[in-house]
Amino acid sequence: MKLFRIKKIDFYVLKNFLALFFATFFICSFILIMQFLWMRIGEIVGKGVPFLSILEFFFYSWLSLVPLALPLAILLASLMSFGNMGERFELLAMKSAGISLFRIMRSLTVFIGLICVGAFVFSNKVIPFAQTRMWALLFSIREKSPELSIPVGEFYSGINNMKFYVREKDRKTGAMINIMVYDFSHGFDNANVTTADTIYVKATEDNMNLRLIFINGETFENMSDNNNLSAGSIPYRRETFKRREVLIDFDSNFNVMSDEFLESQHVAKDLSRLTRDIDSIGNVQDSLRKRYENKLITEKFKPLQMETIENVVYNADSLFLNLEYPMMHRAAINMDNSIKMIESDVEYNCAVIIDSDDYYLRHAIEWHRKFTLSFACLIFFFIGAPLGAIIRKGGLGMPVVISVLMFIVYYIIDTTGIKMAQEFVLPVFVGLWISSAVLLPVGIFLTYKAAKDSTLFNAESYKLFFKKMKIVFMSKLKREIK
Repeated sequence: MKLFRIKKIDFYVLKNFLALFFATFFICSFILIMQFLWMRIGEIVGKGVPFLSILEFFFYSWLSLVPLALPLAILLASLMSFGNMGERFELLAMKSAGISLFRIMRSLTVFIGLICVGAFVFSNKVIPFAQTRMWALLFSIREKSPELSIPVGEFYSGINNMKFYVREKDRKTGAMINIMVYDFSHGFDNANVTTADTIYVKATEDNMNLRLIFINGETFENMSDNNNLSAGSIPYRRETFKRREVLIDFDSNFNVMSDEFLESQHVAKDLSRLTRDIDSIGNVQDSLRKRYENKLITEKFKPLQMETIENVVYNADSLFLNLEYPMMHRAAINMDNSIKMIESDVEYNCAVIIDSDDYYLRHAIEWHRKFTLSFACLIFFFIGAPLGAIIRKGGLGMPVVISVLMFIVYYIIDTTGIKMAQEFVLPVFVGLWISSAVLLPVGIFLTYKAAKDSTLFNAESYKLFFKKMKIVFMSKLKREIK
């Protein structure tokens, strides 16, 4: 009979939690996906993208946001479920029957453990595929309808061999105002420049070409292909026009890009590939640094003051001062060129090392993310469940407020840690795990207080505490006065 009762309690606690978990997970996912899509809405709407492609983009975006939605849903569901049981005095009845809080939480602890394992598998296998498909779709959508994606106030080079600079846009008519177009189809040195008051960019009916309609503009065209001519002698043609139409090759159909161009990115790799690439780039970094250091020491910065010729030591400064002025001038020019070569070589080597550091950093951060999601789910459960047992408030009022505040604290600490790791202020391990290290003691403290039936959030207990402190203080004060 006792064994049957324990199973009933496990089933009851798990049933209450699961109902709230699926509801909160749906709500959290919906809020996060709406926030993400609101940031991308300008790149999606009004571009003639097929509806199924938009749905596919929504789906993969939702999968990519699960690492944020899952811990928040666990926190909110555990807080609400134990708060409901505390508000209905069910926790009190269980404890009165001799059942401890840890025993009440046992079935949920096992379930959360399974969720942690599933979250790791999801983060390792599903997230790379989802992010690869999401970014491929997003890049494909950006390439659709280039007239809508040409930015204002900066150069746009999304159309082959051409650069656009737009100063204003008319959102109603789609016209771009006060524009400059550079055509490099005949080479960079033979660029044609067209300025116009207004330009319309329209796709042809077969979506295989773009029709550029210029209104009130001028064209400057280089008339010579002879690169040996000086800049002042190159002839050019200037033409003023009221209206001009140009047809260029451009496939404006919606074509989903292949995932292959993202396979080398950190977002597309699982744990094994990340580990292998991190080890590889670490070896490359060590060899690069060692090789460049030896190269600089042995080849670039040899002593210049003293030189030995036929076992006779000469002073370089004396040799230089004894030269005639033409030779001295030539030696100075050669030395200046050598210094510039050394400087450019050092800058190039530093750029290569910085690129390798950035590559290592992005892969290391992604490696640790595979584990932080699972650990965050466990921490938030041991924060939400005991906190709900302490406050004994269910519903969507106080639990939602507390959950959101706790998650905001976690998100701020996590974002700050990642930012500091990206700027090499903190090691990657510290930056990625600092949020878990901060919240883990909170979870342990709340679990201990809940197990001891602490009145942590009871206002009356704090009033009584301060009242006792006041009495003690007044009694000491009276003794000192006497």
